[in-house]
Amino acid sequence: MFHTKICDLLEIKYPIIQGGMAWVATAELAAAVSNAGGLGVIGAGNAPAKIVRDEIKKAKSLTDKPFGVNIYFMSPHVDKVIDIVLAETVQVVTTGAGNPGKYISKLKEADIKVIPVVSSVALAQRLEKVGADALIAEGMECGGHIGELTTMAMVPQIVDAVKIPVIAAGGIADSRGFVAALSLGAKGVQMGTRFVCAKECTANTRYKEAIIKAKDRSTTVTGKTIGHPVRVLKNKLSNKFEELERRGASVVELESIGTGKLRLSVVDGDVDNGSVMAGQISGLIKDVKSAADIIEDIILKAEGLLKSLSGIG
Repeated sequence: MFHTKICDLLEIKYPIIQGGMAWVATAELAAAVSNAGGLGVIGAGNAPAKIVRDEIKKAKSLTDKPFGVNIYFMSPHVDKVIDIVLAETVQVVTTGAGNPGKYISKLKEADIKVIPVVSSVALAQRLEKVGADALIAEGMECGGHIGELTTMAMVPQIVDAVKIPVIAAGGIADSRGFVAALSLGAKGVQMGTRFVCAKECTANTRYKEAIIKAKDRSTTVTGKTIGHPVRVLKNKLSNKFEELERRGASVVELESIGTGKLRLSVVDGDVDNGSVMAGQISGLIKDVKSAADIIEDIILKAEGLLKSLSGIG
């Protein structure tokens, strides 16, 4: 019922992609999602190329299914990570925080599918012209770095503006969001926050617990004044960040207090003083279960939802 163009393009069973979250999206999570029929993605983040290579090799040992690597274009290691992806013949690359245009031809020559994350129609059209295979239209409801448009408003506009498949992201965590995204014209969904709370995710238990305890208004956006807005759960760090922004703190000062804070929360479990990147959908997530159970629950309930909407059964 849910076999779409994205399934054919990526050779996956279900049109569900796991977000490439830095420090969170390790080989263990990526392999689990791929084994469950979706597309798992390793988050390269700011990691050196050697670490990315090690994660790719580990994922290969855990799954024989396609998986991807998310390349973060604000990383100082981008060129070397691109070389690793090419050398390791990774099937899919998703990209974020920058324009991957100059790398697309090289990746496509290696038969690697390139799927950039976009937050506007203009960027979507530009990347389609330079050869992107599909696009991830990510609304500002998502965790981490965000744009200005919501998923509901942006996805249908991008769908109408391009001919390549569009994947919806931001504010999606269950069957209702999945069906809504498809009804907007998307050919699949990407989920990040929901997969943080997968058993196979290696993020610190306290990070997962913070998401499960979150309510509908538990997130905030920091970094607006320096042009890099980031959605996080409210805590001591976000309060400090927002206070400094109100005082007109410099870019250097603000960036200094943010350095290393994602690792502090994800790896060390300090969810008070670390950056707990999570989407607005956090308030909907109430449990930790396997990646396979997350995907199966979405697909089964989506089938039931469609039947109820059509008056069948």
